[in-house]
Amino acid sequence: QVQLVESGGGSVQAGGSLRLSCAASGSTFGSDCVAWFRQAPGKEREGVAAIDSDGSTSYADSVKGRFTISRNNAKNTLYMQMNSLKPEDTAMYYCAALAVGPYGYCYPGITSTVSWYWGQGTQVTVSS
Repeated sequence: QVQLVESGGGSVQAGGSLRLSCAASGSTFGSDCVAWFRQAPGKEREGVAAIDSDGSTSYADSVKGRFTISRNNAKNTLYMQMNSLKPEDTAMYYCAALAVGPYGYCYPGITSTVSWYWGQGTQVTVSS
């Protein structure tokens, strides 16, 4: 079991920046695929970015070039630097650690073959 606690959300104006953090418990963090998801009111949860144990990353097209996912395995912490924020980035942001998935899988996806451990979320609000 993995426990995840997000922080760093807040309210910013369009064009601003925020850095999200996620503190993880569990000795396997360094070998886990971890990711960020988000869910806006009235919308389904969607994947934002993922990072594998070797540092390889994947991003949703909507955030490429603006968001950067990173990890510090020594601190069991996941980060996401969000720049050039837009009002459409407004959502609850969730940290996730892969629980079950195909071998080698590390993408911010929600499918029937993948399951994640979830944090409680941190709210990001971007005003125009």
